[in-house]
Amino acid sequence: MIIFRWIGNFISYIHNHFKAMLFLLLLFFIFNPLNKETLQKANLATIRIEGQINQIDTILANIEKAALNKNIKGVLLRVDSPGGALAPSIELSMAVKRLNQIKPVVAYAAGSMTSGSYYASIWSKKIIANPGAFIGSIGVLFQAPNIKSLADKLGISEQVITAGEYKQMGTFTREWNEKEKMALKELISDAYTLFTTDVANARNLKIEDTKSFANARVFIAQKAKKEGLIDEVGSLYTAQLELEKISGVQNPIWEKPSEMDMFLQELKGVNALSFFNIKSSLR
Repeated sequence: MIIFRWIGNFISYIHNHFKAMLFLLLLFFIFNPLNKETLQKANLATIRIEGQINQIDTILANIEKAALNKNIKGVLLRVDSPGGALAPSIELSMAVKRLNQIKPVVAYAAGSMTSGSYYASIWSKKIIANPGAFIGSIGVLFQAPNIKSLADKLGISEQVITAGEYKQMGTFTREWNEKEKMALKELISDAYTLFTTDVANARNLKIEDTKSFANARVFIAQKAKKEGLIDEVGSLYTAQLELEKISGVQNPIWEKPSEMDMFLQELKGVNALSFFNIKSSLR
């Protein structure tokens, strides 16, 4: 008896709410049309590197996802970033290198591909840049303020206990001594050598030409091409066509971002200051 009562209630519910259910179903088909493309699985994906390179877990997860997805035959790395911290930039660079060994990666400089974001892109099969994109800034920077004069005026002094000669190296409460400056210079020089060596190897450039392409200068796309930092100047459409070609897909179907991703992208676009945010070094 209970099961028949449940079936009766279910039929009654459908009858009473039929118009509402029909309306919702109609809305579903209007906003989510089941066309041929949506029924097919995507075979090309886009991964974005945008803003400061610090927290990269999401980007790494997207790279890993694309690597493991057998349906994805190629990846477009869309870059608009002034760079960021050294270690995360190298981590992304190695991840892109591994991905490119599995399936082709084309990097596209949509705005800024400088410093750490350029480092992250060098192992792509091809780098294509928007004609107005900024490329390069191959250099390393370490800086800290010196607030000693201000502290003296305010009557502020510090109490420090350290173990290790260089433990206070880089402090902002006093001027650095010569030994600290030399140690910091050596650290930055080592990081610079790592950066330039990887760029030279990835881009088939001569390491002895670093004064030309790796003096922390930022190039407009066309000049970056002459320096060998990129392969081609073109549009996003150019980069997409190139990836479709080298990935060998017969019927290219691009993976579409979710509605939430598109909404977040719109929010990022509100900050017009990001257009002018050009930084000339790894931080």
